[in-house]
Amino acid sequence: MTSPRRTSITFLLVVGMLVLSPARNSSGQQPSEQLSAADADRFEKKLLEITRYGAQMASKPFRPDRTRRTVVTEAETNAYLRLRIPSELPPGMVAPYLTAVGGGRVSARAVLDLDAVRRGNATATFDLSQLLTGRLPVAVTGVLKTQSGIATFELESASISGIPIPKTLLQQLVTYYSRSPEFPNGISLDGRFVLPVAIRQIDILSHQAVIVQ
Repeated sequence: MTSPRRTSITFLLVVGMLVLSPARNSSGQQPSEQLSAADADRFEKKLLEITRYGAQMASKPFRPDRTRRTVVTEAETNAYLRLRIPSELPPGMVAPYLTAVGGGRVSARAVLDLDAVRRGNATATFDLSQLLTGRLPVAVTGVLKTQSGIATFELESASISGIPIPKTLLQQLVTYYSRSPEFPNGISLDGRFVLPVAIRQIDILSHQAVIVQ
């Protein structure tokens, strides 16, 4: 059985893949990035608290007086992704970096190995080997909306190495990277999905997110 902690990590990675924005260089890292072990430790502690509380509330009806809010910062999230669980990132994803823009709008960046996507997505409608190959920066922008435990994503734009790509090609990438025990067929860009561990909503503010349970 998949643990609540693993479910939360899966959700975090899925959201990150849905909102990729351009990497600044071939490694996916900006010169100004600051990743600290202390931030990674803070995120891990908060993640454990979120999953423990979610497990306690999972079988109970929602009550406003039991609402719990946890603030997770951009720095904490990225330090955890890059310093604590790099081995758990999907194959072909290099140095993801999430950014909370505010007002529900989110962005991130990563360099993706499109050859790995092609090898792991044999049923894709498009032949990625004939379109794009190697490690390339992917860009996507959009708005994450959550309410009453349900999340949707409104896509604004997508590109690879600055070249606009159709939504159908982006869906292939999202499908490949979002597959998990919870989502065996991946996540649809047009779909709705249930937030894990009794999370009611996620408020995206400037450089931080508030997890509401």
